Amino acid sequence: MTPIFRICLTAAAALSVGAGAAQAAEFVTISQEAVVDAPPEVAWKKVGGWCDIGAWLKTTCVITSGGEEMGSVRRIADRIDELMVAKTAWSYSYSQPKSPIDYHGTVEIRPEGKGKSKLIYTLVYDAEPLKTPEAKAADRERRAKMFAGVLQTMRGIAEAK
Repeated sequence: MTPIFRICLTAAAALSVGAGAAQAAEFVTISQEAVVDAPPEVAWKKVGGWCDIGAWLKTTCVITSGGEEMGSVRRIADRIDELMVAKTAWSYSYSQPKSPIDYHGTVEIRPEGKGKSKLIYTLVYDAEPLKTPEAKAADRERRAKMFAGVLQTMRGIAEAK
């Protein structure tokens, strides 16, 4: 065995051991919906702004980079930075790149019959860093409850005259 081959073989073995130690992601999806008594174009004008989340969460929101386009960054509650990663006429998606749970969310609205629409809020995150099954279950329950409340707040704002 040549010295170069031995080095390559040793390096390959070291890499495979390190790769085996990595934990697999454990993605969780929470998707919630609410029917709104307003057409989507009217409702989206009231709840579809990039920093409208401040009103839904009853906290602050400031756009720190960009405007309301892909690549812009918002700061929520003066501590959470989120990056807009996708946008359509009636939706946007965001991520929090430095979160240990690697979360992403999508807020969207769809037509739902005459004069109505459906608000949909979807959150996807990696529960693996939470370690125990009890911590994972409690975190999912807390997030589902929080976003159910957020959706009801959004519905109230969207339906307001």
